[in-house]
Amino acid sequence: MDAIRKGTPRTLAALSLIGVGLFAIPACVSQFPPKPAPGGGGTPTTPPVTPGAVGTLPGTNCTLFPANNAWHIDISHAPVSSHSRTWMTSTGATGGTKLHPDFGPSFDPADPYYGIPYTVVSGSHPKIRIVSFEYNNESDHVAYPLGSDTKIESGGDHHALIVDKNTCRLYETYHTNIPARTASAGATWDLRSNALRPDNWTSGDLAGLPILPGLLRVDEVRAGRVDHATRVTFNVTDSRHLWPARHPMQLEPPNYSVPPMGQRFRLKANYPLTGLRSDTQTILRAFKKYGVISADNGWDWYIGGTAEPGWNQAMIEELLQVPANAFEAVDVSSHMVSPSSGQYR
Repeated sequence: MDAIRKGTPRTLAALSLIGVGLFAIPACVSQFPPKPAPGGGGTPTTPPVTPGAVGTLPGTNCTLFPANNAWHIDISHAPVSSHSRTWMTSTGATGGTKLHPDFGPSFDPADPYYGIPYTVVSGSHPKIRIVSFEYNNESDHVAYPLGSDTKIESGGDHHALIVDKNTCRLYETYHTNIPARTASAGATWDLRSNALRPDNWTSGDLAGLPILPGLLRVDEVRAGRVDHATRVTFNVTDSRHLWPARHPMQLEPPNYSVPPMGQRFRLKANYPLTGLRSDTQTILRAFKKYGVISADNGWDWYIGGTAEPGWNQAMIEELLQVPANAFEAVDVSSHMVSPSSGQYR
């Protein structure tokens, strides 16, 4: 499935669909210009949001970025984007598309867990140098704690996500080949910092964002509280990217009919939860409060989660019934403190 989702190199993935060439990559913007509205007016704003406490990753004392990081913005009161209807149409939401959890039981004894796994290591774990990156100029040339114990995503993408529990540093690689010491891209983040990658740098995800903070996990769903936005993929995205994303689909000219990397979508407040399982409700409440964020190209409305035991198939089946049209695109630009920081206000 992952090979189908990614398919072609990220710089070329949509060429066969759109038929345009590669041009210069524009810089990150906070929000696209709003469409004219009756009575005029600019981009709407929302009051500042007070950060709440965020949970730690199992096996560590590390939070997945500070409480005032963009992954943890409460967007439940953010204004609807003026491009929402257009993007809902272009992503298939108005045509009957439903959510697809990109995680859960695979029912394959040889590879039982569907999703993206992660590995927690200590600071003493041996590190290796990647000798060849496909995206060499956009990768972090540091030693990575990769080894025989590293869990690698099945399928075509072969993501590796590793957290050093002593330093709270996140390492992520894409198309990881540990024996050959090669990867398409490599990126690291200090989980105690709001620093973003350099603008126009990719990562394991096309958007240049970390993957792990956007994955739904069994522990948080069982605890009844998901405190972050969730990773979502779309087949075609715009050539620009919105904060906090750092990297777009490298196509010109701009195409406002499709969402950019970094765009947030929120489950509508009136979507009914009555009668659903408690774990399903936990996830859908998070979609109402934190939303989903466009992070990579792939099948429309595929949402990210960890590859690990404990996901309930009945919950997966309920999520599969959620119509994508129950979401709306929102504008979070007023929460940005700085284009180069993940901190929100």
